[in-house]
Amino acid sequence: MNAPGEPEVLTVADIPLPALTSPCSVLAKLHAAGVNPIDTKVRKLNIYHPDKLPSILGCDGAGVVEAIGSSVTRVRLGDEVFFFNNGLGYPPGRYAEYTVVQEDYLALKPKNLSMVEAAAIPLALITAWEALVIRGDLKEGQSMLIHAGAGGVGHIAIQLAHYFDVLVATTISGTEKAEFV
Repeated sequence: MNAPGEPEVLTVADIPLPALTSPCSVLAKLHAAGVNPIDTKVRKLNIYHPDKLPSILGCDGAGVVEAIGSSVTRVRLGDEVFFFNNGLGYPPGRYAEYTVVQEDYLALKPKNLSMVEAAAIPLALITAWEALVIRGDLKEGQSMLIHAGAGGVGHIAIQLAHYFDVLVATTISGTEKAEFV
């Protein structure tokens, strides 16, 4: 992104291969990047790091491990991973061919998910987990209302609630979404 604005401010550019930033960092070759509402807001407003242009946006991604720092223990070269890390304009986000992510911000990609599916999960999952488990103190056997159950965060919140054996009621805006939920 060279300036705040509409999608046209995003351009293709050649950049150097990023270097590992710490002993706990991982270099991944991206296969898919998630697109979240925050990505659009950052592109339009650039309120977080206006002095760091051009910048690479994108919070979520999935790819293959290409290099690891000396302290990395949970992944190996060639592992398929998915991750959330920054994406607010600085340090560089996930909309690049290669990206560096701290080991704590990635996980092994479940084998039953494609790269595209895995790249769509991290921020929505973190949001749902924070709302239900961390702030909402979700406990087995509770009842819960989840608004927008067919949305990105909503459908993951429903799955988390079911995992905790919680009775769920949800709102949706149409028949097709009702069938999905």
